[in-house]
Amino acid sequence: MKIGIFADTHDHLDNLRAAVAEFNRRECDLVLFAGDLVSTFAIPPLRKLKCRLIASFGDNEGNKVGVYGGMQIVGSIAEPPFGFRTADGTRFLLTHQRWLLPADVTGADVIVYAHTHKPSVSRDNAGILWINPGETSGWTFGNPTIAMLDTETMDAHVITLI
Repeated sequence: MKIGIFADTHDHLDNLRAAVAEFNRRECDLVLFAGDLVSTFAIPPLRKLKCRLIASFGDNEGNKVGVYGGMQIVGSIAEPPFGFRTADGTRFLLTHQRWLLPADVTGADVIVYAHTHKPSVSRDNAGILWINPGETSGWTFGNPTIAMLDTETMDAHVITLI
């Protein structure tokens, strides 16, 4: 599966649209969002996604009820952390803040987190793949990024949007 990953859009609609366009261009089977969409007006660009979206709330959602309702159009959103399994059997944990994760994460193949606005892809000693897509907004560090994961090869990398 081709999985697009992004986070920390913080209402930067132009970069959000660029992320959606990149996910569509790469023909993603699924997109994961690791929190901090912020406002309901950031939902309409997500309707252009050509695949399902699974999202986590962040710590800066301004209208959780509105964001929750809007997300139902394009996928689902839940309080972090939560786990799920994709159609190909890959086991994910999704959160916004890494410290919300349980101490024992051994059941996961991939952990997606955000909050730091700094992109990172690494493996721990147990072989779990950890992905932080960085900030899609680019507000903090001026470098808007997303990440891509191929679950067949378990290869993940960060992509700069501009």
